[in-house]
Amino acid sequence: MDKRQPDTAETRARIDGYLTRSGLSEQSPRVVPLTGDASDRRYFRVMLPDSPSIVLALNATAFDFDTLPFVNVARLLAEMPVPIPRVLGHADDLGVLALEDLGDVTLQAHLGAATAAEHAALYRQSVALIATLQRRGAELASPDYLPYSVAFDVEKLTWEMDFFIKHFLEAYRGVLLAADARRALRTELAALVEDLASEPRVLCHRDYHSRNLMLHDGRLYIIDFQDARMGPDTYDLVSLLRDSYVDLPDQTVDELLAYFLALKGEKGESGGEEDFRHRFDLMALQRNLKALGTFGYQTTARRNPVYIQYIPRTLRYVRTDLDMLPQFGKLRDLLSAHVEEFR
Repeated sequence: MDKRQPDTAETRARIDGYLTRSGLSEQSPRVVPLTGDASDRRYFRVMLPDSPSIVLALNATAFDFDTLPFVNVARLLAEMPVPIPRVLGHADDLGVLALEDLGDVTLQAHLGAATAAEHAALYRQSVALIATLQRRGAELASPDYLPYSVAFDVEKLTWEMDFFIKHFLEAYRGVLLAADARRALRTELAALVEDLASEPRVLCHRDYHSRNLMLHDGRLYIIDFQDARMGPDTYDLVSLLRDSYVDLPDQTVDELLAYFLALKGEKGESGGEEDFRHRFDLMALQRNLKALGTFGYQTTARRNPVYIQYIPRTLRYVRTDLDMLPQFGKLRDLLSAHVEEFR
């Protein structure tokens, strides 16, 4: 269990309540806490002597099952279909959702034991799932599904850049920004945001990386999809290929981008592989800055040091992104005045 969130009598009562209602308590189950993510959800594995184990996701508060974002998006993804954990039950008043147990092997965890061929195959499978999300996402577009009503628009992307300034630059690195320096930085970031917000939008998972892909029975399953929304066609690719948790060689990134375009049967929606790669780098810059904000927030506001180890890799990504985007030379100058890794 995440040591920052000790087991409490209230938590145990919610779990026992669900087990009693579902009849699972009669099997004398063993409940094992699982490591949580960066959200306020908590996860527990329920091990049963005569049945497959299940996972209980404990939300922070009670919910309405029919309007829960996870459930709404799961219905959309099941229509495609793409592999996701099945919903096995729920107790709305207890804030408990019961899910199929996919095990403990994330793509990130498996890579350490994978052969080169297995590694390549898993990433091609991951990229193919993105292509399916985008193609079927367009075909299934409906106001009945939440992702089609939210997007990476100017407001959302700007909020993320402000989050980076507040939680990484100021809180984590202790930078004291003068008013004119803050205005200049926000002006340059606004140019990046406007470029990205103006791109055609497709369905995006929003957090499609190696810790949200589970290897189960020889195939990859997508998890943590409740925040799906519309955005650039490069968004999920950036999440996967410029992943703060995994290093991928440049050649591998190039090959997987080419594979994605081949799957779509085109050379990029805006005219060629070079243009697509430029848009990929733009998206990578924004998302990696946003990731730094998240890591800073988790470290300083949530007192969770787990993410500190991923900051150096993410800083390297931003440095590379800035090298690839000379039009953002002024942004690089402004950032490097406070972050030595960008110099």
